[in-house]
Amino acid sequence: MKRIVSAALVAGALLAASPFTFAADVMVGGQAMMASRDIVDNAVNSADHTTLVAAVKAAGLVDTLKGKGPFTVFAPTNAAFGKLPAGTVDTLVKPESKAALSKILTYHVVAGRYDFMALSNAIKKGGGKAELATVAGGKLSFMMNGMHNIAIIDEMGGRASISTYDVYQSNGVINVVDSVLMPK
Repeated sequence: MKRIVSAALVAGALLAASPFTFAADVMVGGQAMMASRDIVDNAVNSADHTTLVAAVKAAGLVDTLKGKGPFTVFAPTNAAFGKLPAGTVDTLVKPESKAALSKILTYHVVAGRYDFMALSNAIKKGGGKAELATVAGGKLSFMMNGMHNIAIIDEMGGRASISTYDVYQSNGVINVVDSVLMPK
């Protein structure tokens, strides 16, 4: 009996430590993010991502982000968009700015599933820095900034920190960021 209980405890610990353990109780923007939903279906429920959702719709990227994936989205909050110069978001969501908006948004997307463990492993493997190609064709650089803090450097030299990690989706993972990342 002790062996069965010990085996169950070990198995439970291993499952809890797995980087792909899907938890339905991750809260983002005041709402539970469900691993059974796709990126768009979760994002629309987050009060912290209303600007991002409006931008995704304006850029015509809803179907793309509802696709099979897997995708990793570095999702800027409303506050992150608020750091941009006044009028930037209003200009970007206009129909004539659709190409520029699409480039900025797809710059926040990487093919594959990059949770904290995968990012930190890539950083270690790269000697303290990892570089990932974005769907927009640009590059993002990643560095550790403490034990459990990853900083992202964009092509313009801007810096963002991941504030919420490992929000698993049916078609990928979202990592919430505190700044909008800008391509060249």
